Amino acid sequence: MKSLSSVNLADVQAVYSGPEGRLWELIMGQQVHIGGMQSSHDLADKAGIQPGTSGIDLCCCSGAGMRFLVRLRGVKRMQGVDATPAVIQLGQQRCKEEGLDDKIELLLADATATGLPAGAVDFVWGEDAWCYVADKPKLISEAARLVAKGGTIAFTDWIEGEGLTEAEARRYLGFMKFPSVLSRGDYCDLLRKNGCEVVIAQDTGRFAPCLDLYANMLTMQLGGDALRIIGYDMAMMAALAGEMAFMGQLAQAGKIAQGLFVARKRD
Repeated sequence: MKSLSSVNLADVQAVYSGPEGRLWELIMGQQVHIGGMQSSHDLADKAGIQPGTSGIDLCCCSGAGMRFLVRLRGVKRMQGVDATPAVIQLGQQRCKEEGLDDKIELLLADATATGLPAGAVDFVWGEDAWCYVADKPKLISEAARLVAKGGTIAFTDWIEGEGLTEAEARRYLGFMKFPSVLSRGDYCDLLRKNGCEVVIAQDTGRFAPCLDLYANMLTMQLGGDALRIIGYDMAMMAALAGEMAFMGQLAQAGKIAQGLFVARKRD
């Protein structure tokens, strides 16, 4: 595990309440995670998410993952939890506009202590967002509390690969506003400690190609749109491009990755 104590929840809230969050959505779409809908289908397939089931999305952002699950995978009901008021409000608006507000509820709450009933849903879901949570042991404990016995915890996340140095981690975590990043082994240990059997824990292989795609989108197609979002600040644009290139180098070297995890809560 690598961590950066100077990053806190207020930093994350600032990102997703301002231009940086809009910039990520510009290049990644509403499904602000590596691989977009392809990644979501892959996770749902591997987790065996069935029509008619119910779930909770921890760190749901504006709820795009839940809308995917309800609309394209036949999930009956979803509750989403996020700690940023701006994205909760945006998600509620989008769900209403798409006619899905009767099946999706977005809650402003701490993902490590949601206050939701224990063991009441078939699965807990997350997509590339748990990296923003400082207390990951408490997050995994809450996920295990929320899901029914025999139920599923399914998530992707940005994880530490092999050979990430402390200096590289400080730069990477500082840019992304991650308080910490875990390895595959770290997440597996936490899941097992919370009464879960780890079924899948793998590197998706999508990280480096997607970062290349995002960098190309900014330089070849969306540069003007990105500049408008950040107030035509050319220095900031250059800095963002530099950090994206740096992350691309880390990904190519296998030092950072997207991990996919499926675990079952023991009966």
